Amino acid sequence: MKITRLETFHVRPRWLLVCVHTDSGLCGWGEATLEGRSLTVETMIHEMGQWLVGQDPRRIEHIWQHLYRGSFYRGGPVHCSALAGIDTALWDILGRHLGVPVYQLLGGRVRDKIRIYAWTDAGTADDYVNSVRDLRDRRGLTAFKYNATGPMRPVSALPAMEAAIARFRQLRETAGTGVDIAADFHGRLTFADAKRLVHYLEPHHPFFIEEPVLPGDVEGMRLIAESTAVPIAAGERLFSRWDFQPLFDRRAISIAQPDLAHAGGISETRRIAALAESRDILVAPHCPLGPVALAACLHLDAACPNFLIQEHVTLGESLLRAPFVADAGFLQVPAGPGLGIEIDEGKLETERFDGVWHNPRFIAEDHGFTEW
Repeated sequence: MKITRLETFHVRPRWLLVCVHTDSGLCGWGEATLEGRSLTVETMIHEMGQWLVGQDPRRIEHIWQHLYRGSFYRGGPVHCSALAGIDTALWDILGRHLGVPVYQLLGGRVRDKIRIYAWTDAGTADDYVNSVRDLRDRRGLTAFKYNATGPMRPVSALPAMEAAIARFRQLRETAGTGVDIAADFHGRLTFADAKRLVHYLEPHHPFFIEEPVLPGDVEGMRLIAESTAVPIAAGERLFSRWDFQPLFDRRAISIAQPDLAHAGGISETRRIAALAESRDILVAPHCPLGPVALAACLHLDAACPNFLIQEHVTLGESLLRAPFVADAGFLQVPAGPGLGIEIDEGKLETERFDGVWHNPRFIAEDHGFTEW
């Protein structure tokens, strides 16, 4: 079997899909979405395709090593996202070729269903509360994540801190003690403010705090982790096992959040998960993306002993022939060969767009830039 060509598709609202074709007629799907930079990633995918054509798609590790190490320069969001889309498509091809789901190729399931959480965002505390109530009632979800703050000053004024505390308190009162609520800081706060806010939220029992400080500040993350009993999570802006290693070695996080569409695909993310397991660190894959990325996550989750919970924002209604179905806060792992999903070509054509998508930018009151 040989790879014959690669296709890329920009799909609303912001997804970048990769289809790898072979001379056997089999093709595999992957997702390489990099929010705000998917056009750049698309270029790299086709650059990689110049070497890929003619390769045996079943030699996944061989191909991964060549695509990661073979161009001398390596790592980072663009490179690893392009590699992720291709890698996931190769696993899909191999599973379809052998007639087994991807999780079987990863050693088989260690669980039968995957607990999920939804991300909710709104402009006011009341909107957050109503969103959580709606998702809980419609999908039976028992876990949520939300933005803990809006844009923040370098040292935040008391009203901003009080608003953040009040927002979490309202969510907790609405959801009750049987629902897990995670707070995403998005690296918006300085180290000093992040440490303060984590402390103030502790009485309301956050499920975890995500990205209290920006990626790269390993020592800051470690010091915050040491200052609280709340689990600290991070990893959506890390792209390889080498990026995660310092956090693991310093025990700066309790929960690793690699994104399969950013972190080198199924191959590299399973290595990150194994590395985390050696430090008794849990894995909760980041996935505010499309159903192809979600399907890949579900297969990894099923085979990952230290899996905690899976993020999702879609059940694939706009793209899949058979969308996922949430049941009491869980998803079933697709049982078909490969990723176990089928792209509806009619929906695909309807949802295609030019790939231009911009991350929102936040401007502080003094008109300076502030973190997203």
